[in-house]
Order: sequence, then structure tokens, then C-alpha cells
Amino acid sequence: MPAERPAAITKELSRNDTGETGGHQAGILIPKDELILAFFPPLNASVKNPRHHLRFTDPAGEKWEFAFIYYNNRYFGGTRNEYRLTRMTPFIRAANLKAGNILTLHRDGPVYTMTYQRGSHPDNSKRLKLGTTWRVVAIR
Repeated sequence: MPAERPAAITKELSRNDTGETGGHQAGILIPKDELILAFFPPLNASVKNPRHHLRFTDPAGEKWEFAFIYYNNRYFGGTRNEYRLTRMTPFIRAANLKAGNILTLHRDGPVYTMTYQRGSHPDNSKRLKLGTTWRVVAIR
């Protein structure tokens, strides 16, 4: 892990992230990128599916609890080996977030907040986009 944890990360939401595809998934996929993962508290990979519950405050001051989970059951007889941010569906629906919107997660020590902005060019296509739209945000 990098020595310094980023104070903010951002993601352009996909149709899959927002539920617009109609499919079921366990939260938003977090890439196995050291800088992105460093934003979150460390997880103990020696236990099955370790997690941290994180309380975020939205721009209106409402509190939301998300779970940062490492689904590592591949090492315990299962098939998954991925990081996810789960329990986000109620927030995504309440904020009416859609594909193309930008979600930014902020961290100031143990305090987590989030902001979002409506994307100017939402991806309304049915095509699957490969790759990640997660980015570290430079705070000045």
C-alpha cells in the first residue's frame, strides 16, 4: 500500500453501478489499484470476506452506511476475488444517480463525505464499458 492515503477518489457511474441494466450485483466494483484501495481502511485478507462499515455524509447532511468488502472467497473454496463498495443502492436511488454521473468520496481522517455531480454526457448505450473510471482526486 502507498505510504499516503488519498483524501478523495472519484468514479463515473456506469449503468451497472446505478442498477439501470436491471441486473443484480453486490455493490460497486473497486479496482485492485493500490492508490484507489489506499483510500479505504485496510482489510485483513487472512479472514473470509473481510469488511469495514463506513458512514458517509451526503451533501444534504444525511448519513449513509456503506460496506467496503474484499470478497476473497476464492481462497476459501469459492470463486470471487474482488473488492466492492456495497449497501449503496438506497443512496443511489434517493439521489437519483444515473450512468454518467460522477460520485466523489472524500476522507478527512475518520470522517467520510461524498458529493456527486450530474454528468454532462451520460452513457445511455447498451454497450458494456471495460476498464475503470475510478480516479484519485488531487486535493489542494
